[in-house]
Amino acid sequence: MNPPLAAVVLCAGKGTRMKSELAKVLHPMLGRPLAWYPITRAFETGCQQVVSVIGHQGDQVKASLAKAFEGQALSFAVQEQQRGTGHAVACARQALTGFTGAVLILYGDVPLLTAETLTKLVTAFRAGKGPLAMVTCRPPNPTGYGRIVRGAGNKVEGIVEHKDATEAQRQIGEINAGIYVADARFLWGALETLTPSNAQGELYLTDIVAKAAQQGEIAVVEADAREVEGVNDLAELAERAELLRARINRRHLLAGVTLQHPASTFIDEGVEIGPDTVIGPNVTISGDCEIGSRVTIGQGSVLTHSTVGDGTTVKPYSVLEDAVVGPLCHVGPFARLRPETVLDEGVHVGNFVETKKTRLKKGSKANHLAYLGDAEIGSGCNIGAGTITCNYDGVNKHKTVLGDGVFVGSDTQLVAPVKVGDGAFIAAGSTITENVPSNALGMSRVPQTNKEGWAERRRKVLEGMKSKE
Repeated sequence: MNPPLAAVVLCAGKGTRMKSELAKVLHPMLGRPLAWYPITRAFETGCQQVVSVIGHQGDQVKASLAKAFEGQALSFAVQEQQRGTGHAVACARQALTGFTGAVLILYGDVPLLTAETLTKLVTAFRAGKGPLAMVTCRPPNPTGYGRIVRGAGNKVEGIVEHKDATEAQRQIGEINAGIYVADARFLWGALETLTPSNAQGELYLTDIVAKAAQQGEIAVVEADAREVEGVNDLAELAERAELLRARINRRHLLAGVTLQHPASTFIDEGVEIGPDTVIGPNVTISGDCEIGSRVTIGQGSVLTHSTVGDGTTVKPYSVLEDAVVGPLCHVGPFARLRPETVLDEGVHVGNFVETKKTRLKKGSKANHLAYLGDAEIGSGCNIGAGTITCNYDGVNKHKTVLGDGVFVGSDTQLVAPVKVGDGAFIAAGSTITENVPSNALGMSRVPQTNKEGWAERRRKVLEGMKSKE
């Protein structure tokens, strides 16, 4: 039986080169804070506990990550002073008191690392004979990175940082990716012996590699250099995001989703999309979206934390936020579904229609230029162009309730709170301030008056005024 696995994710750095007041690990990348990615990979790899070591803007980092991983086994440790990576890992020891398994060490600014690589690393550790396994890579230019020093039998003996390396050592192409899994007892003991005998005057985590080599053979997993690249500035953040975006898009393409222009399509990790769905250019799908099968999402649409049912069409330039759209619906173009919008099966919400905290039941239609807020609309209703639910009185929000089969004429104002019964008609141009019974006609028009010859007389007056100018 495999021993338990925990992870320590280092998130304490300030990120000076980001040139930003925001902590580096909180910078967004495809809708998620940067640190979300390594923490997620740790849980995917089977970690039962994950400790995030925080420092700079610790309260903000903790609040953001705690919300993102609510209900999961994520805890926090604080590194008060920046004394190097070895010290940062040691700060997590108390949070893992009593833990006797293996500890995975990751970094909050390395977002492209895959669960596949980490699984290989853990497997290599468990199959090995030493207290530590590590990830290495061979970048095109190893300048600035710690070099892997190997000895007899090509076994790893240690790591030498670039600043401390000899000229011969700097010719080594294999570098340390900084990602390890280590036996917990070995790890805490090795960290206690670290000394700042280096050019930086810091406690290097890399020094534990030489100590591990003295106790057994170090298992090595070599990764693609791009996968283990960190983020040091906003330019690198954009570059890493582009690689991740391409990776995500390729995964959806291989799963049967058509992306008409992948280079302009932005889909967050974690978004679920069914097969035979077609996504147009310049579409953004972010947050925890679930898109069904045979869905069409038109050009320029933006979906955030929303669900779209099978066979629905979202026409171009529509915006969905925290909305639930059922199957076989038609949305847009230029529709806006705000939070707590629910569209049941077969609903049509057309161009320049805005909804908020509103449910439209099966088969109802609001095809043009309407605002429906704080409303419950029954099945089979028709909402005419220019209809507005007047839900706000300046202090409180009120609800509009329409029964089944209601017909609302164009340019109608429904002044909430108000109820319209099943099968009722609302005459065009009405302002409805009282409940309308089922099968009744609600109407509030002023009687029409026609004044014969008025327009001709008016024109003569205006022409006379113009001639005097």
